[in-house]
Amino acid sequence: MIDGQDRTLSSTEEPKEIGDAHHRPHLFLVLEAHRPLALPVRVSLAKLDGLDIGRGATRQLEATTGPGARLTIRTDDRRMSAPHARLGKLLQRWVIDDVGPDNQGSKNGTFVNGIRTTRDELEDGDLIELGQTFFLYREALPCDPNEPPVLDLAALRPVVPGFGTVLPQLHRVFDKLVPIARSTVSVILEGETGTGKEVMARALHALSGRPGDFVAVNCGALPKDLVEAELFGHKKGSFSGATEDRLGLVRSADRGTLFLDEIGDLPAPAQAALLRTLQEREVRPIGGTRSIAVDLRVIAATHRSLERMVAAGSFRADLWNRLAGQKVELPPLRARREDLGLLAGAILARLPPEQAARIRIHPRAARAMLRHDWPGNVRELEKCLGTAVVLAGEEKQLELEHLPAAVQRALEALPAEDAARRDELVALLGEHGGNITAVAKAMGKARMQVQRWLKRYAIDAERFRR
Repeated sequence: MIDGQDRTLSSTEEPKEIGDAHHRPHLFLVLEAHRPLALPVRVSLAKLDGLDIGRGATRQLEATTGPGARLTIRTDDRRMSAPHARLGKLLQRWVIDDVGPDNQGSKNGTFVNGIRTTRDELEDGDLIELGQTFFLYREALPCDPNEPPVLDLAALRPVVPGFGTVLPQLHRVFDKLVPIARSTVSVILEGETGTGKEVMARALHALSGRPGDFVAVNCGALPKDLVEAELFGHKKGSFSGATEDRLGLVRSADRGTLFLDEIGDLPAPAQAALLRTLQEREVRPIGGTRSIAVDLRVIAATHRSLERMVAAGSFRADLWNRLAGQKVELPPLRARREDLGLLAGAILARLPPEQAARIRIHPRAARAMLRHDWPGNVRELEKCLGTAVVLAGEEKQLELEHLPAAVQRALEALPAEDAARRDELVALLGEHGGNITAVAKAMGKARMQVQRWLKRYAIDAERFRR
């Protein structure tokens, strides 16, 4: 295991503590392609000596404690052998072995990053495929020292949509939002487009218990000459086209939640009017002669940094201070691959129950989804699955061909880190005439590790011999 200083820990050394968090190795059961609605599992490997994975009648997690502590994970994956694979430590590194019955190897193989292997030393971010079940290995994940060693979301109470995660750090962020949701504290949600900011805002409203409506406003889509009329309402005849009294979006959210999406696009005059409304807790419609009290809770969202906009003078500092009761940054989907199965299951669960229960994902399609970068984030995943379900028709198995071309191409290329390492190996093999020992010395790695990489990337050192 590697700590935050890229230093190998000795067998007697505890994980490095950083603030109130530790860095520990974890294994995630991310997705069961044969039943994608199944919830994921997170396992801390820190206090385990080994972990066994194989087929069972149902999904089970069985632990032994004390010396030689082990955990066994069983799933009802029919393409998995009864004993299929084993994770163990070798010189403080985690290694996966394809074992199978009587140690003769599994029937359908063990794959790491899409490459079949009998033994492989695991590295951070490795995708492990056993039958139709997918795991993700993380070498040194920040976590709370008091977190449970095993988290099986299937054994917990139903997760509020938008609050589900198996990542320890993100879980702590979401936990802190529960009491915030039940208060009147304003919240700013930041993150790339498509990261689920509106879903999170709706979750906060659902937890708040407020009796009013959730009113979502896309500030960037409001007509520039009618922003204040749309937000604050107007009286009949107050301007050309005002043919009737209108409440406005702010009053429509009275006793509820007003969600201001892309608030950074709000024009300066509307920013001033909104600040006045939040300060005075009342709103005056355009053309009106008196102000009307409102009970308002505001959640704002943006894909830009409002703090930088304040520093640049394009967003009011006083409005920022009024809104920034609690700031939350939602990570992009590429930074939370551990949650991909959870998010995909939540999306598929919106289908009629009888239809959702029949959905299957072909392993090649699942592998492509887990290797794709998802630049459009959760929104892209939602559209991808929605289209795939339609194309699958009555069969209800999502095949690789049902996925967008960009997702399919994820199978053709190695992840960026792997591609860079492969290129480095090829260059050094050429420089040293295929001498693996010399390559290992140049990379500062053990010869055995270089040999494993050559096997993983299907590089034949002999062709570089002089």
